[in-house]
Amino acid sequence: MRSTTRRSWARDIALLFGGIAGFGLIGSGIACQKTETAATPPPAAAPTPPPPAPAAKPPLRIAYSDWPGWTAFEIAIQKGWFKEAGVDVKFDWFEYAPSMEAFAAGKVDAVMVTVGDALVTGAPGARSVGIIATDYSNGNDMIVARPGIKDLKGLKGKKVGLEIGLVEHLLLLKGLEKAGLKETDVKLVNVPTHQTAQTLASKDVDAIGAWQPNAGQALKAVAGSKPVLTSADLPGLIYDLVSVSPKSLSTRRDDWIKVVKVWNRTVAFVTDPANKAEAVKIMAGRAGVPPEEYAKFLPGTRFLTPQEALARFDKKEGLTTLYGSGLVADAFNVANKVYAKPQPVAEYLDGSLLREALGAAQAAAQ
Repeated sequence: MRSTTRRSWARDIALLFGGIAGFGLIGSGIACQKTETAATPPPAAAPTPPPPAPAAKPPLRIAYSDWPGWTAFEIAIQKGWFKEAGVDVKFDWFEYAPSMEAFAAGKVDAVMVTVGDALVTGAPGARSVGIIATDYSNGNDMIVARPGIKDLKGLKGKKVGLEIGLVEHLLLLKGLEKAGLKETDVKLVNVPTHQTAQTLASKDVDAIGAWQPNAGQALKAVAGSKPVLTSADLPGLIYDLVSVSPKSLSTRRDDWIKVVKVWNRTVAFVTDPANKAEAVKIMAGRAGVPPEEYAKFLPGTRFLTPQEALARFDKKEGLTTLYGSGLVADAFNVANKVYAKPQPVAEYLDGSLLREALGAAQAAAQ
């Protein structure tokens, strides 16, 4: 449009000057005659069109699965807190292992995993960055043995069904170490977590490794069975994260900070005794478990306040930090040939978004 206007304006000017020259010639042959010709103004330039509206951003896609620390997000979903925060998020429900596969395939922007399993997914190339530490397991991860087996030492020479290379495998190994046993003292059978209860009931194995509600289903399915090891025996061994792809984090950082803020609101709701009944009802509905049964799982999940979570991002060794716990998981993964080379654990963790979110909240409160 601008080029056409400029061409029209130049043509008018040329005609105008041509007319003036012709008038001079005619005027020389006509005595005492004067004619005044008014110049034609150029047409007004067309207004600049407004810039096109920015394309709507696609929703952030997050894979989550059946763990109390993650089903708590259902509260924010149902209450519309993400919309209030101005961020479009789509949550995709999976079994645990398939959720990691979806992330590795690039089908989602983020996945909820343990620190150790983030390393498992990342070693082959699907790297992620943990930006939210939702909780640590405080009893909900269990090794459940059939009747007659009283403790871990009773598993010697027995079959244990669990997902080899994932979090229950690590729990079992660390427990065996404390009991003075080696991994070779038991026979591992690879069993998807959501099938552990029926596998124990079938008597194909002598014990299983699972987390709630699967562990509870195993206890219920086999009368007289009992947990011979739980994550409460090794607090901090299993931290749970929301882990984001580096690309999504770099391009949508502001949106991810909003997600962090929504989680901070969610954990405050869950841990408020006044909200317990409502929180349990919503979480149980997502998991497909009766509320009265799901309520039993909450003590085994140690939800972290935002301030507690931020402290867990410190780069210190030991199970009191995500980094230290990650080092333990990394050593386990390499020793068990889950992957070949140690992972740069610190690069899988970023507490800066939580720090920014807390800073904004503190500034708003002043």
